[in-house]
Amino acid sequence: MDIYVEELATKALALSGEARALLAEKLVESLDQESIREIWLTEAKKRRDEVRSGRVKAIPGAEAMQSVRKHFDCK
Repeated sequence: MDIYVEELATKALALSGEARALLAEKLVESLDQESIREIWLTEAKKRRDEVRSGRVKAIPGAEAMQSVRKHFDCK
């Protein structure tokens, strides 16, 4: 990452949560749909390969949701 992007990221992270969410939304909207599709396709293939190779263990969706709910209920 070049220095300008690092500086910009530091400033963006100093914004309020609401402002960061709005900025993130605007950045995502600025990407064309084909770019977004390619990004997600690449990520999906990477995750599939991690599961197939055994580097990552898949867990059932219900178990994952229970873990997420437990995490947020404690905070």
